[in-house]
Amino acid sequence: MPIAIVLALAASLGIHAAALFGPDVELFGGGTEEPVMLRAELQPPPTTPPVESPRQVVRDAAKAKPAAKAGSRAPVAQRPLHSAVATDQPSSVVPAAAEADQSAAAEGPVATAPPAPPPEPAKPRLPARGVIRFAILMGTQGFQIGRAEHRWEFSEDGRYHLYGMTETSGLVALFKSVRFENESTGRLIAGGLQPEQYRTRKNGRDANENADFDWPATQVTLSRDGQVRPIAPGTQDVLSLNYHLAYLPKPEEGASIGVVTGKKYERYALDSLGEEALETPAGHFRTLHLRAMTDSVTEIWLALDHHRLPVKIRFTDKKGDIYEQIATELGTP
Repeated sequence: MPIAIVLALAASLGIHAAALFGPDVELFGGGTEEPVMLRAELQPPPTTPPVESPRQVVRDAAKAKPAAKAGSRAPVAQRPLHSAVATDQPSSVVPAAAEADQSAAAEGPVATAPPAPPPEPAKPRLPARGVIRFAILMGTQGFQIGRAEHRWEFSEDGRYHLYGMTETSGLVALFKSVRFENESTGRLIAGGLQPEQYRTRKNGRDANENADFDWPATQVTLSRDGQVRPIAPGTQDVLSLNYHLAYLPKPEEGASIGVVTGKKYERYALDSLGEEALETPAGHFRTLHLRAMTDSVTEIWLALDHHRLPVKIRFTDKKGDIYEQIATELGTP
């Protein structure tokens, strides 16, 4: 093969290395309760009955007072804080207010509902740790230009860590050595993976295509330009996307999901092309073929009988060049 062609292939790999793990596109893709409003209304004061004279009050009280039983001690009358003549309110209001205070004290403070407990971590559908190794092929002839590796680990506290690596190999590596690494860390929740940080390196150096997710604010910060973008629930980064698909309730019906690449955030429609039998160096698999189309095309084959792991990933760029990752090994690190 002419050296010029080999160099061209190697250079092309360097340009598309990041895209091989996931498209540089968007593949798919609470409210707070309102405060209680208190309303105050001004009411006219009740009509005050005419104040009786002290002699009439004593005479009426004597008539209403029942006779004390023999042998019992008469209750000691307590002197009010204010004279009945000096007050502007009738004496009957004071017992009514005292009765209301006693009733409120008996009822106690109004109970408030306790805050909802945080959701428990979801159980992973994948083994606690594992690895998939891929061969990277270019073109319809399947010329191998590199290799790739994905590793995952789920901890008991509900967190996950994903690691991806793509590098040139063989003759291409002799002329153009490229190694691209990316990592995704976050939590495993009921709806699937919830990334918190996405980091990238190229040839050992920060590639400055990183992302930090702020889920309480439903936004992501991109390191390349410092841009802050709102995101939808369920949004993934390009690495976590491949393993989040295992948690879709009905992937055979397609889906819509947001994807962050480190460069941008977009939302894509994911189409299901049905089941396919797939032969790979890692074995024979019954797969579900998914596809996302924009100005480029990304396709993923999920092994239905192997935890929905991605066993083949194909990326077709704007010019029609095809790059494939095909599984050569499934196992543990």
